[in-house]
Amino acid sequence: MLMLLAALQSEYGVPDPQQLEGLMAGLAAGDRESLAQLYHRTRAAVYGLALSILGSGHDAEDVTQTVFLKVLERRPDLEPGKERAWLFRVAVNECRSLWRRLKLRRTEPLEEALAVAAPQEEPVLRQVMELKAGEREILYLIYYEGFSTREAASLLGISQTAVTTRLQRARKKLRERLEEEGRP
Repeated sequence: MLMLLAALQSEYGVPDPQQLEGLMAGLAAGDRESLAQLYHRTRAAVYGLALSILGSGHDAEDVTQTVFLKVLERRPDLEPGKERAWLFRVAVNECRSLWRRLKLRRTEPLEEALAVAAPQEEPVLRQVMELKAGEREILYLIYYEGFSTREAASLLGISQTAVTTRLQRARKKLRERLEEEGRP
């Protein structure tokens, strides 16, 4: 999963804040090309977040498509300067909505994610995928997307203390499980 996300990220990149602001402004003005560019430039990040929450590539793809439909519908709700956080908030809400609808209890088999993992990453990936969804989403937001604990708390609608606690719990579980497997 990590290699797939890195490949998607390097292929498409995430626009800088000014570029993202320009794309959203164009979208708000009714420019369809802005939506196409926004999708092209941010879909890997949205997909990665959805995958980290849901643990299923199929469900993450569905959520990614839905997010961009919601962006088109809700473009007047956008607050200038907060485009990236707004986009991720829509994605988190869609993941939670899908989670409730499907009453997911556990991730799909890990073969899908492991198929794209490098052999040296496989044990780490396996352990990440076995974490609870809330722990995976915190790891993704903070370590992959670079959000601060305060920003992650705002995105997820939880306290900063809850983010810090989940992050510490996830790191501790990963460390313990990897040590059990004889990995540093």
